[in-house]
Parts: sequence; C-alpha cells; structure tokens
Amino acid sequence: MIDGKKVVVVFPAYNAAKTLEKTYKELPFDIVDETILVDDASKDDTAGLAKRIGVNHVIVHDNNRGYGGNQKSCYNKAVEIGADIVIMVHPDYQYTPLLVKSMCSIIANGVFPAVYASRILGKGALKGGMPWYKYVANRILTLFQNILINQKLSEYHTGYRAFDTRIFDKIDIEKNSDDFVFDNQMTAQVFFAGFEIGEVTCPTKYFDDASSINLKRSSIYGLGVLLVSIQYRLAKWGVSKFGIFELKK
Repeated sequence: MIDGKKVVVVFPAYNAAKTLEKTYKELPFDIVDETILVDDASKDDTAGLAKRIGVNHVIVHDNNRGYGGNQKSCYNKAVEIGADIVIMVHPDYQYTPLLVKSMCSIIANGVFPAVYASRILGKGALKGGMPWYKYVANRILTLFQNILINQKLSEYHTGYRAFDTRIFDKIDIEKNSDDFVFDNQMTAQVFFAGFEIGEVTCPTKYFDDASSINLKRSSIYGLGVLLVSIQYRLAKWGVSKFGIFELKK
C-alpha cells in the first residue's frame, strides 16, 4: 500500500516468458499489494512461469483477444479485487518497473488521478533505441491529438500507465476496441470524463525480445488514433455521439 491505497500491478502478456521474471523482480513490493497477469493465449510458458514466480492472479484467455481485450481483463480483475491504484507494466521489460512507486505516489497524494510514463520527455525514446520512423510518427500523431483533444501530453502512446480506479466508475472500457487503439480510446475517455493526466519521464529499451508491431499494423493504428481524436472533438462540440464517450451514471 501507499498512503493507505491498495496498489495492484497488471501485466498484459503475450509470449513474455523470456522477460517476465526480470520485469517482475524489479517491482517495488514494499508498496505493491497484488499482481495480475493476463496471458492472451501465448504460445510459450508465460502463464506457467507467472505462477511459479509468485504472480497472485493468473488469467489465461482461451483465444487471443488482442492488446485491448487483454487490458479489459486486467483492469476488470484489478477493480474486482479492490485496487485503489492500478498500474499497467508491460512484461517485456521495455519500461523499467522502478518508476512504479513514483507514479503511484502522485496518484495516492491526489496530485493527478492518472499518470503516464513518457518516453518522449527527456531523451528516453531515441537513447533507448526507438526506431526513427516510430519516433517521428509518435511526434506527429501526438501533435494532432493535442490539437484535437486540447491537451498537452508529450505522448499518447506509452504502455506504462497508472490510474486511480475511481476513473472506472465514470468510463466504460468495454466499449473500446480489443486492438492496439484501445490505449488511445481510454486516454480520450479519461479526458472526456474531466480527469487530468500527469506525466513522468521514462527511459525505454528496444531489443529483440521487446514487443512491437510491424509497419502495416502501425499504420492501421495511426489511422485509428486520428479517428478517435476526431470523434472526441465532435463529441465535445455536441455534433455527434459515440459510444466510447458515453459516461457511466
């Protein structure tokens, strides 16, 4: 716990057996109360390894539901077991778990209800080996998103995120995609519901065992991101209604 808040770490996992244990061992267990791993029908021993190293809750999807579908299972389970703060850590060791305590502290102290670890603040992305085309695409997409959503995040595409679970009382993540665009839909939902998002700078590592998507999937993702931002603006103007921006009562 941190300041009386129950902290739960969630791992959305797919073929993460090579890097999971290293990631898990860096968690600050002096504040982390429970851990959840959702195995999205991996072809390796991700689920078995998770159980052996001590992950508290291991959920295995019978079929691959996609990155967004994985996160839905992660967050729903975290809320079910009474988390006050839930933080998503990718088990591929691309992001250091050493920032968990800092990110959770910001939420626990009421500074921000959500905190993202940004690879773009500072020089973490390029220094860590992010391909130049991904860096350029990240910057262009983030510019358009900030304009359309009227925010000033340094990036919308990090997979290292922490939330006060009261956010889930307002937004409905089940209406989001099961694919990679889920992240951006959820971010737009958080802003639409009136919450703010803080950021901390984060180093990152790109290597063979780190997860990544190919150019074709990246292009589809980019178009989806732009569509979400346009939908957000139209919904804010009251021009159109979209299911993902219907708040819970």
